[in-house]
Amino acid sequence: MTFLPNSVEARDIAYQLHPLVDLQNYGKTGALVIERGEGVYVFDNTGKRYIEGLAGLWSVAVGFGEMRLSDVAKAQMDKLPYYHVFAHKTHGPSVDLAEKLIQMAPVPMSKVHFTSSGSEANDLVVKLIWYRANALGRPEKKKIIGRVKGYHGVTIAAGSITGLARNHASFDLPLDRMRHVSCPDHAGMALPGESEIEFSRRMAAELEALILAEGPETVAAFFGEPVMASGGVYVPPEGYWQEIQAVLRKYDVLLVADEVICGFGRTGEMFGCQTFGIEPDVMVLSKQISSSYMPLSAILMTEGFYAPVAEESARIGTFGHGFTASGHPVATAVGLENIRIIEERDLVGNCRRRSPRFLARLAELAAHPKAKAWRGIGLIGAVELKPWQQAGAAGAAFQAAAMAEGVIARAIGDTLCFCPPLIISAEEIEAMFDAVARALDAISE
Repeated sequence: MTFLPNSVEARDIAYQLHPLVDLQNYGKTGALVIERGEGVYVFDNTGKRYIEGLAGLWSVAVGFGEMRLSDVAKAQMDKLPYYHVFAHKTHGPSVDLAEKLIQMAPVPMSKVHFTSSGSEANDLVVKLIWYRANALGRPEKKKIIGRVKGYHGVTIAAGSITGLARNHASFDLPLDRMRHVSCPDHAGMALPGESEIEFSRRMAAELEALILAEGPETVAAFFGEPVMASGGVYVPPEGYWQEIQAVLRKYDVLLVADEVICGFGRTGEMFGCQTFGIEPDVMVLSKQISSSYMPLSAILMTEGFYAPVAEESARIGTFGHGFTASGHPVATAVGLENIRIIEERDLVGNCRRRSPRFLARLAELAAHPKAKAWRGIGLIGAVELKPWQQAGAAGAAFQAAAMAEGVIARAIGDTLCFCPPLIISAEEIEAMFDAVARALDAISE
């Protein structure tokens, strides 16, 4: 594709390195330039309108163009545009949001630490787990277990817990302290006649076998998304989290709930932990915490997790960690206002109300001759296509056809994933899936 020399598209190719693309091919294809957003819609630089079927990157809960958030950001910029929380300093917005998150937490939590992304937060959680193990006199208890197709970010430690080959290849990942167990995909991995509960027990037995093989004294923590999202949207089968938690408690293994995508209403409850009865030692929040209007993430930890960390900092003389933007006043002010909007407009309730039709439309798509399955809960879901000769080609074609019909969704392999803003209306759900159905009709190998 040829672009005018001084166009945004041409300058983008010339100067910017993009994530999740074939970098050499990108120079030939260029990018879709998004100029503005309004509600569930975004508009490109030709004026074409799209339903943002993935809420940006699973994150814009309150929709685009929410003036309350821009107004709060400007007011905070005018008052205190930046300050840090290092070395006995603090400011009101970070305290207000920390207090709110502790009040909202689905299980009793003690402290909040702010970072700027889910990757950054999960990486820090790993450091804290290792720090805590040293504090408890267990220097060998450092191994972390993730899951195949799980996603926890792309920084070195978080990327190692992530269970996706594309995030490991040529990066020398995963680190040698990281292990993985199976993706809880009952539909794709169940034995003949195996019920969801039986499958969940088998997944728990696999986890227990790994812990015993590694040595329980060496295994520190298990990371899991309540619903696995970026790996292709996998909803845990019946009994899964209960069985997994029983094994973790048996061997004194910490549970880190990665709520980066599920948190703040995506599954029909405020947190995915509430949907599935998860009682974590640590929660990681991001994305919908600020609807991604500002980079923001938060780590919530129980007192049992925090206390040894505090004691170790006293022994050493300081807690030797910090980011320049931790608890950024503008980001935390926007995050607090975003949560107020979610609560005031009952967007969690809107998720529950819209979910039955959202899931029904996914099921209709899955009945198409070119499709094979669907998965979903709340307002997150996916349609898996019958693969073509080249793996991933069907998904890529479906994503492109949907975009041509005015819907932005995300292909992960041969699965097209949906996660619209929580404000989406009944009419907008119908319009989105009508367009996607036309796209599915249009693709061919």
